[in-house]
Formats: sequence, structure tokens, C-alpha cells
Amino acid sequence: MLSLMSYASKYKKQLILGPFFKLLEAILELFLPFYMAKLIDQGIRQNDLAYTIKMGIYMLIMSIVGLICVMICQYYSSIASQGFGTELRNEMMKKINQFSHREIDSFGSATLITRATSDINQLQLALAMLIRLVIRAPFLSIGSIIMAFYIDTQMGLIFLITIPVFSLILFFIMKKTVPLYKKVQQKIDHLNLVVSENLSGVRVIRAFSKKEKDVENFGEVSDDLAQAYNNVTNLSALLSPTTILIMNFSIIFILYFGGIRVNTGYLQTGQVLALINYMTQMLLALIVVANLVVIFTRAFASANRVEEVFQTQPEIETTPIETKLPWNEETLLSFQHVSFKYTEKSGYALENINFNLKKNQTLGIIGPTGSGKSTLIQLIPHFYSTNEGTILLNNQSVNSFKTGQLRQHIATVPQKSTLFSGTIRSNLLLGKPGATEEECYEALGMAQCLEFVMSLPDKLDSEVFANGKNFSGGQKQRLSIARALIKRPDLLIMDDSLSALDYQTDLLIRQALKEKMTKTTVIIISQRVSSVKNADNILVLKNGKQVGYDSHERLLESSGTYRDIVNSQKEREVE
Repeated sequence: MLSLMSYASKYKKQLILGPFFKLLEAILELFLPFYMAKLIDQGIRQNDLAYTIKMGIYMLIMSIVGLICVMICQYYSSIASQGFGTELRNEMMKKINQFSHREIDSFGSATLITRATSDINQLQLALAMLIRLVIRAPFLSIGSIIMAFYIDTQMGLIFLITIPVFSLILFFIMKKTVPLYKKVQQKIDHLNLVVSENLSGVRVIRAFSKKEKDVENFGEVSDDLAQAYNNVTNLSALLSPTTILIMNFSIIFILYFGGIRVNTGYLQTGQVLALINYMTQMLLALIVVANLVVIFTRAFASANRVEEVFQTQPEIETTPIETKLPWNEETLLSFQHVSFKYTEKSGYALENINFNLKKNQTLGIIGPTGSGKSTLIQLIPHFYSTNEGTILLNNQSVNSFKTGQLRQHIATVPQKSTLFSGTIRSNLLLGKPGATEEECYEALGMAQCLEFVMSLPDKLDSEVFANGKNFSGGQKQRLSIARALIKRPDLLIMDDSLSALDYQTDLLIRQALKEKMTKTTVIIISQRVSSVKNADNILVLKNGKQVGYDSHERLLESSGTYRDIVNSQKEREVE
């Protein structure tokens, strides 16, 4: 956790002055019972009005100054804790953005969301409590004991006896609750995962009429989290009533033995009241200490989870966008005995893939579902590293490129189209920052979405909702294609991105690519034979293995798998 405190270094002033003002307030609070005893014993009991008023004014001034000190401390703690949380979140997002797909898969998006929100909130709270209470609570506890001994040594022994009893109970509760907090965070991760899956798959759930089953599954996970919380809170809840019980018994002892001391002349009434106040102060401060232990325990668990993200070294170092250098080699892309698996324990998703793609050619990739088509194209921009073999781009290994330089040459249209909240223009500018309006309209035209964009009231500046919810599936797909085309990449990868389009639109887009993107090498992944049949070469995959690589006509003769795919689609067309 100490390593994370470096992110609070900008707030040294607040980290020093906050506890300082809180200490001043604690000192003033510690002397209030002492002055109250004087007010009672030397003012009220002696009928000395002037002395009573003087002590009352002193106590009032001390209370006002204490209030001001508290407000200043709260102000500084808010600035420091919120600033610390902001710095931590920003750095975590930078770190996550540097992860390759393998690290993101390893953590899972649900736990990364929890770590960036809930866990950092715990650390913010811990820092705020550190500034506000970590000095005040122990100071009041120790100070109350010292003041009790100052008033009467024998009565101070009651304070010393109370502390071990309280500490024993605190130790028992903490021993039981600390491990449970880690389980709670894990349950939160699981709940976030279920919520994320349900929201992203809500259409599928409704299509299969699985709403009741979905609600039931969510209820089980939610109940599981609630049970974990109950286990922790039921144990933690014992602390306050137990402390109050100890405090009440202590006050009884003070009243009993204090009464005896008053009768024998060793104590005065005001001093007994001061001792009761000090006992209350001490035990309430110890309750705060106990709560701080809980907060810091949860913070340590959260800190470990946050540090795990920061300490994870990405397999592939992500670098900023760099100047685009020309690619002049005749063979643009080459796979040489490439094999890949997602984890060491899993089987090969791709095995012994070999092919060459020349500059300005088109490659079609086809195969049954789960054959490794999308996996293959994720290796090209170096989202993952191969387990075996080499991938060459412009006659250089992809491993030798900085990611910022490599991805300047490549544009990918993913299988699932994604639009970001903003405008159509802002989404296009993600492909090419600084693109002119003419370039935007040209890209929209090639993607066959110019007509519907021009029909919108604000045209390029029309609003796009989160995930493009105000557009149809086909419109989102075409806008995603336009975003890739505006980049004018050396290599364009279309990962089954024509699937949401009708055959006519599919054909028009491919014609536009052939006519206007003459200096771009294209890879088209598709389930449709019609989308890839005119490619220079077609790569046929099955169960992660290469079972064909040639032109459409030659594959019909040499590849049984390709022939089966073609025949099955002819049968569907006849039907």
C-alpha cells in the first residue's frame, strides 16, 4: 500500500496541515473536561459567578477554535483524498491501456472495473480517515488516560484495566472479519461480471425467453454477495454494543469508587464528572480506532488488488502513435509456421499457419465457426504474441515494431461494430485525426452510408449515443467501415464486418475498395463465399488449421472443406 502513496505526493501540504489541525482540535477537546471540572468545583460549588463565566468563556472559545480546526482538516482531507483517487484512476487507466489482449483476458473486464472504482474508493476513504482520525483517535485515547492519572492515580487504574478488555474483544472481531473482506471483494467482482454479461446479452436472453432464468441466476449471485456482507457486518456490529457495555461498566466503577474518594476528600464532584468524560472520550476514540482498523484492512486488500494491476508487465509494450513510415516491400504480410494458444493450458487456437500476401492484393479468409479466423487477424496488429512461428509485415517481424508505428499502417473493422458517444464526425476522426470534411464524406461514400448521413438534420455533426444505440446494426457497421477507410491504411482488415449488410451493399463496398483503395492491401473475413470469391487468394481454416490456400476456382478442385461451404450456401440460396 505504501507504494501507492506516491500518487498522493502532490498533496504534501494537505497531508501535513490536515493532521496538524486535527491534533489541535484533539488537544482542545482533551482540556474541555478539565476546565469543566474547574467550573463546577471552583465556580458553581463556590458560588463564584465571575469564575463560572470566565471558565464558560474559555470553554466556548476552545469549542469554536476546535470547530474551525475540524473544518480546515476536513477541507484538506477532501482535497487530498479526492486528488489521490483521481491520480490513481488516471494511472490505472493508462496501465490498462498498455495491456495486451492477453492481460485483459487474464484479469477480465469485470474485475478491472471493480479495481478502478470500488477498490480505489476504498483507498480514497482510507487516506481521508488517515488525515482526519489516525492522529486524533490514538491521541485522545492516550491523552484521556494521562489526564485521568493527573486527576487521581487510583482512578486512573480503572482506565488501564479497561483497555486490555477492549483490546481482547477487538482482536477477536478483527481476526474473524479481516479474511471475510477479501471474499466480499471477490463476490463484487462476480456480481459485476454477471451484470455485464446480462446487459450485453439482453437481446439474446429475451430472444430465447430466458428472462426468468436470468433473474434467478442474478438473484443467486446477489444473495451470495448479501450473505458475504452479512457475515462481515454481523461480526463487526458486535463492536459498538460491546464497547458501550464496557464503557457503562467503567462509568459505574468510576461513580462507585469516585463517590468513595469524594466522601474521603480525595476527589471533588467536578473531577468525577471529568473522569466520566475522559472514560467516554477514551472508549469512543477506541471505537474509532477499531473502525480505522476495519477501513485500513479493506484498504490493504484493495491496495493489493490495485498493485496487482500496476505490477503486471504487459506481454506487448503499447507505444504512442508515431509517424507513418512507407512500406515498400513486395510481400506485405507473411505467416511462417504460426501457432497460437490463448493460455498455456488451452489447446492451440491456430496451428502451423503459412501464407504470403503481396502488396495491394486481397485475401479472403473463410471457415466454419470457431475455426480461428478472428484469432488470426488479432495477431497481425500484435494484440497477442504468437507461441510459435513468425509473422512478417513489410519483411519485418511484428515483434520488432513499436505498436504505435505498426498500428499506424493497419485499420481493423471488428466483427462487432462499436461507436462511441459524440458525433458522426468525432467517430470518423478516431480513424484519422484532422481529417477534412471532404475526406469524411468520401469515406462515408465508400462505406455506402453517405445517403443516410446526409438525410440527418445535422449530417456529420449528428449525435451518436453510447454504443451507437440510435443507429441500426447495418448503419453502425457501415459507419465503422467508414472510420477505417478514412485512415487510408496500408492493410485493411475486415473481420466479418459485412455480415450485417445485404448482398447489394456488400458488393458495392467491395467494388469501392477495389476502385478507390488501390494502394491498400485488404483482408476480408466472411461467412459468405460471395464476399471472398473474387479475392486474389482465399485462406480456408478448420479447427484452427489451414486446410486450403488458393484462388476460388482452384480451391473448388483441391479443398473439400471449401467445396462443402460453397455447396451449403448454394443449397440455402435455392431454398
